[in-house]
Amino acid sequence: MCGGVYYIYDGEVRRVYFPNPAALLPVQQREGDPLLMPWGRREKQSGALPMGGWARLTSIHAGRWDRWFPRPVKIPLLSFMEKDIEGNSHWFDLTTGHWVQGLYIAWEQEHRVYVVTIQPETENRVHERWPRILEG
Repeated sequence: MCGGVYYIYDGEVRRVYFPNPAALLPVQQREGDPLLMPWGRREKQSGALPMGGWARLTSIHAGRWDRWFPRPVKIPLLSFMEKDIEGNSHWFDLTTGHWVQGLYIAWEQEHRVYVVTIQPETENRVHERWPRILEG
């Protein structure tokens, strides 16, 4: 479900894990450099936006995020981390030209980005949810 990410921002390589309340994700602006945004919301963080750091694509299509007027965004990453069923971490690199889809939402002064997830298509999948990776 993408518990950690690895990216370059301002020429600096950064590794970030979702449990850290200060976790930020790079969001590619239409023009210019990426902008860092808060990655979801944790249980003890104040705010009105949904808890967690992920948004299922099926729930987006079902309209469950509509009340926050969501916008799809590009999250340019070098790699992301998933844990297997035994709790071991595995890093997966993104190839050039690929990015993870994010969902940007804002409410009053609060704004956050969530990683969009899909259900993997493979039969022998280890993960129930996987980041939605797109190219272009």
